[in-house]
Amino acid sequence: MDQVRSVTGFVSGRVQGVGFRYFVLRHAQAENLGGYVRNLDDGRVQFLLQGEAGAVAKVIEKIRIGPAHARVSDLVVEHTDKTPLTNGFVIR
Repeated sequence: MDQVRSVTGFVSGRVQGVGFRYFVLRHAQAENLGGYVRNLDDGRVQFLLQGEAGAVAKVIEKIRIGPAHARVSDLVVEHTDKTPLTNGFVIR
């Protein structure tokens, strides 16, 4: 089994109103990750991904591209292994 990873990230660009949270949800659930995704008041999207390191890396690569109508201009990811593990992945 791969090492368990917990990362939080912030996505900037045209990432709200384009199905970005549902895009992240779909890919995170496909990789059996825990965590959440949510819109922030400043126009960014924040996410927490928890699970096997390889699966987390795959979803981060999907997030870099985003759904068809999104435009990702910046992605900041921080490893936060101190965060308690969550069950399931949700939109907040």
